[in-house]
Amino acid sequence: MIEKMSFVSITGPKGDIDRIVDDYISKYEIQLEYAPSELKSINTLYPYVGQNPYKEQLAYGEELSNMYGQGKYNSFDISVKESTEFITGLYRYIKERKNRLEEMEAELAGQRERLNKVLPFKTVNYNIDEILGFKSMRFRFGRIPKENYIKFIDYVESDLASVFVKATEDEKYVWGIYFVALTEKESVDAAYTSLHFERTFIPDDTHGTPDEAISYYEKKIKIISQNIDNEKIVIRERLNRDRERFFNSYETLRTYVKNYDIRKYAACTKEDGLAYFILCGWMTEKDAQLLEFDITKGEPDTICIVDRGNETTDSNPPTKLKNPRLVKPFEMFVRMYGMPSYNEIDPTIFVAVTYAFIFGAMFGDVGQGLCLFLGGLLLYKIKKIDLAAIIGAAGFFSTIFGFLYGSLFGFEDILPHLWLSPAKAMTNLPFVGRLNTVFVVSIVFGMGLVIIAMIMHIINAVKAKDMENKWFDANGVAGLVFYVSVAAAIILFMTGNKLPAGIVMAVMFVVPLIIIALKEPLTHIIQKRKAVEGSVGMFATQTFFEMFEVLLSYFSNTLSFIRIGAFAVSHAAMMEVVLMLAGAENGRMGNIVVIIIGNIVVCGLEGLIVGIQVLRLEYYEIFSRFYKGTGREFKPYNEKKIILNNKR
Repeated sequence: MIEKMSFVSITGPKGDIDRIVDDYISKYEIQLEYAPSELKSINTLYPYVGQNPYKEQLAYGEELSNMYGQGKYNSFDISVKESTEFITGLYRYIKERKNRLEEMEAELAGQRERLNKVLPFKTVNYNIDEILGFKSMRFRFGRIPKENYIKFIDYVESDLASVFVKATEDEKYVWGIYFVALTEKESVDAAYTSLHFERTFIPDDTHGTPDEAISYYEKKIKIISQNIDNEKIVIRERLNRDRERFFNSYETLRTYVKNYDIRKYAACTKEDGLAYFILCGWMTEKDAQLLEFDITKGEPDTICIVDRGNETTDSNPPTKLKNPRLVKPFEMFVRMYGMPSYNEIDPTIFVAVTYAFIFGAMFGDVGQGLCLFLGGLLLYKIKKIDLAAIIGAAGFFSTIFGFLYGSLFGFEDILPHLWLSPAKAMTNLPFVGRLNTVFVVSIVFGMGLVIIAMIMHIINAVKAKDMENKWFDANGVAGLVFYVSVAAAIILFMTGNKLPAGIVMAVMFVVPLIIIALKEPLTHIIQKRKAVEGSVGMFATQTFFEMFEVLLSYFSNTLSFIRIGAFAVSHAAMMEVVLMLAGAENGRMGNIVVIIIGNIVVCGLEGLIVGIQVLRLEYYEIFSRFYKGTGREFKPYNEKKIILNNKR
């Protein structure tokens, strides 16, 4: 169902806009519209210009919120001023602490880097200060790939004017120091470079032996790490201490900023030298009445005008769906196709009933249906997923049809069928012969759905005051008369009853088709316009092909419903194959593992395919006849009803 909407305009002193929004408008859901565009009849309007003064503080709150993670706010009574002062102070305190923390972490990284440079040389028992102070020779700390070091020892070391002091090694490298006289520095450096020697630059603040330096760095790292841990504890304790107050303040600030941004929808006007704001938008009829009563009772200087006939605006009302909880998950399918227009029928209940019913008819099995029903119900209860609720509803009808078909996990000899067995039930039809009964029932059922869709199309046309679609369209009154006449004639013929007289049939068949073919000229004549615009020959050619398409659509749409019976039969056939593989045909027990796996595969695979096929029937064979889905969804600026009592 679609809720009735009213267009609301609120006018008051410009300086009162925040208080009016907080005290009244925030209590209700309203979809705001841009007032200067909506109220074109008022020539003195100009946009409300203003810069939100609290956006910076809101940014502080958002950054703090990321640190807190999920949280809840309680009922609160805190002013915007208190909120901004608290959030600003907390942010600056935490920011200062975090800056200090970053400095310590940078220092820690530096100390670890120094330690890592000295660690490979820990076995060198010599004072690094003295090495760094050599004047008559040069030294190089570094590492050589292990395979190159072996070559160096075997072929190069004896020929170089250098001394290589090995320190440590691992699987890939050998660390060490080589010393060379100043006069041989260039040639020796080149030789070591060819061996892929990588230099390590010892930090200037390294003193004593490598072992002493390592001990020094490790102590320093331990002290800094402890300071970092202490700083994190201080930050965490401060955040935890102010957790509840933060979320209260943050929610107050968020709501106020959002309310302040309402100004971009507002317009201003002046009268007798006084400035007034104007806000307008769409509300449900019930909320509009309550808002009007609240403002009239409590605000003598503010006026709330509720236009229940929507005559003060040219825009179409937004659509707010309101359906029973049982069918509400099926709104997902409606939204996927498109929201209904405000004056259009909401097809949610129709979709819920037909989708679940057709699914059950195509996938009738007591055991598998119960699995879908219970699984969908449980998943919806835990996760609140709409699709899970739809699966549960489909499973419920699958269970019902399972009893009608006498099918339990593919076994058709355990439960007696209450109606028929899809694979075995046959019907004799004139000129057709023996045909599966579920095929016949599916086509008749499809005819009924097409007729209902046409009736809904006519209702939509009446609500939209669209005479052409109401009377002359292929889905209007003319199309309904033709289709019902054909359906009735076919049913009478197939059941052996007498058909109406030839003249009656000609009138019932031919006249509606002529009206459908001439719908455009007839509409133009009623509207006192030229009957045919353009060439008559072109109109005749176009009409011929359009009528061919109309007749083809009647036939194809109706025949498409035969898939309901086809899937009912195929389900029985697939489960028969599973039972054969398990050796469980003819009432035998069979392999229980194969039966379980087969049921899981069939339930998952066929359930998915049937779900898609039913949705296809809904969209292409039913929706296409009556539903446009061109509406816009009702989107209130305050989806959560938050009542503020801000102290200024």
